Amino acid sequence: MEIVINLKTYRQGDRIRKLVHAIERANNKSIVCVQATDLYNVVKDTKLRVFAQHVDPFKSGRNTGYIIPEDIKAQGARGSLLNHSEHKIPLKQLKETINVCRKNKLKVIACASTLSEVRELISLNPWAIAYEDPELISTGKSITQYNSANVKKFSEMLANTKIISLCGAGISSKEDIIKAGELGCKGVLIASAIAKNGKVEIIKSV
Repeated sequence: MEIVINLKTYRQGDRIRKLVHAIERANNKSIVCVQATDLYNVVKDTKLRVFAQHVDPFKSGRNTGYIIPEDIKAQGARGSLLNHSEHKIPLKQLKETINVCRKNKLKVIACASTLSEVRELISLNPWAIAYEDPELISTGKSITQYNSANVKKFSEMLANTKIISLCGAGISSKEDIIKAGELGCKGVLIASAIAKNGKVEIIKSV
């Protein structure tokens, strides 16, 4: 199971580093997604795979204020999370960004809020697609329990592809992670349970 943890913006500086250390002790195969401003410090302080929470489809040059793939790569990032429900981007931009990331050998986890959006993302062939029900995010109500039928449909949609299927929204226990696997997913995307509440024990031995 791929365990991807979106740290959002709940913590900064040393507080992020301490949480990442705890995550690494609990599950040293996890991926952590951090703000671009924290990339360098987190990467140099952990052996975990570190992804940026967002990146823009531009090359180095006159692009003031944007986060470019070359930069996150230089900071040691392995890839980027894209199109989270808190940071949606148009499909055309998403396609361009995935292509630029691919040229820079960066993996992309593309988020989808609906199954129809999943269908659109499959054609872009990202490394992984994370299906999250926006209504369940940060509620503690796991998508594996409250929207299990769609999670199963989602995993079946990716079954004949090389794209890794992740489900997220409300994942807050080890049982939720196990259930995701039973529904056919290859991993989970976790945020608030760990980023906000520090429940790293849920990812031990999974």
